[in-house]
Amino acid sequence: MTDTSQFQTPGSQPRSHAGSLLQTDARTKRRNAAERRFRLYGKAAIAAGLLMLVILVTTILSRGTGAFTQTFMTLQVELLESKLDKKGNRDLGDIKKVSTFGYAPLIKGAVQAKIESLGIEHDLKAKQLTGLLSKSAAAQLRNFVIANPDQIGQTVEFRFLASSRVDGYLKGRVSRDSIANDKSISPAQLDLVDALIAAGVVEKTFNLDFITGADASDQRPEAAGIGVAMLGSLSMMLVVLVLALPIGVAASIYLEEFAPKNWITDIIEVNISNLAAVPSIVFGILGLAVFINYMHLPMSAPLVGGLVLTLMTLPTIIISTRASLKSVPPSIRDAALGVGASKMQAVFHHVLPLAAPGILTGTIIGLAQALGETAPLLLIGMVGFIASNAPETLAEGLLSPNSAMPAQIYEWAKRADPAFYERAWGGIIILLVFLVTMNTVAVLLRRRFERRW
Repeated sequence: MTDTSQFQTPGSQPRSHAGSLLQTDARTKRRNAAERRFRLYGKAAIAAGLLMLVILVTTILSRGTGAFTQTFMTLQVELLESKLDKKGNRDLGDIKKVSTFGYAPLIKGAVQAKIESLGIEHDLKAKQLTGLLSKSAAAQLRNFVIANPDQIGQTVEFRFLASSRVDGYLKGRVSRDSIANDKSISPAQLDLVDALIAAGVVEKTFNLDFITGADASDQRPEAAGIGVAMLGSLSMMLVVLVLALPIGVAASIYLEEFAPKNWITDIIEVNISNLAAVPSIVFGILGLAVFINYMHLPMSAPLVGGLVLTLMTLPTIIISTRASLKSVPPSIRDAALGVGASKMQAVFHHVLPLAAPGILTGTIIGLAQALGETAPLLLIGMVGFIASNAPETLAEGLLSPNSAMPAQIYEWAKRADPAFYERAWGGIIILLVFLVTMNTVAVLLRRRFERRW
């Protein structure tokens, strides 16, 4: 019996192979057509993914780039001694007693003087004129006088932030139709803004304070910045790096190289895998219960946020580190042991350096994931509008109440003023820059230290 006859049922006729092998039969045509369809499906999926990515990036950039520019009004303010230093002794204590209400008449006079010098006719009241400026103008002027008391009695040029409505008008966010029921600004005020723009008094320029400044109240959306929240995120990442990297790498080395293979280590490995899939909000509840309610650590502090994110990042680092250690060929371990090296020497002198690129990559990706987490930070109180100034020392940066970039973006997105919504998109741009930078560093480190065998 031949091999061919073994696959024939009794009574069946042998299959004939008519035609040439160089000719494509119907079955081969169907197979080739299926392969072409599969390739088409793959290309369509890639095209759809790229299209969604382009739409996402375009939307973020179109809505967020406006946050990096701001409208300013240039005025010459006369720092009257009769208002700011009635005793004339330049005593800093007496100067500080003048509140922002005492600086409001100086700003009002500066606006009126500028309009009169330009010969612009209007029928607006004094309150409507100062309404073109941000409510932070008086505080800005007061801070300058306190820092420079020798300037009292002189006329100094200032660049004040315009109000959010004026800024929105220059950016196209506010129109004359949209302010029909808006009590914050009127068409007559916009006419005056147009005249001031033509005179070069009002202009839109790059806003560095958005990157370096702090959050502001609902009354001053044009003065809000994300700089202090960036420092809060960096402080948390420092805590995560200092704690998660050594603990995660040490645990991975022990589990992969030294731990006995029994049911205890199996349970540990299963729990690590399960922790990597636990929702981040669960870690926030854990941090609230343990670090704040039980250990009484300061609420809203980056130290607490870093500890919570460390717990969340550890499973990711452990899993990636173990995968990197497994990728090292066993022959390297055997060769090291064969020439007399101890188990620890073989691991730390040979295996660990070869696994370092993967370990660094996994660590940076874990940090990038932690950088974008919001839910656990909200549970421990790291919401916006807490810190008004940048911390001066590392201890203050870790223990003082602060916010973080994801929490700050969330806080802006839920506020009513459209200027905050624009800043939320701008904050997303900065956050994406951080994430792309961290992932780029991970790729470069992997290529730089990768060794092939």
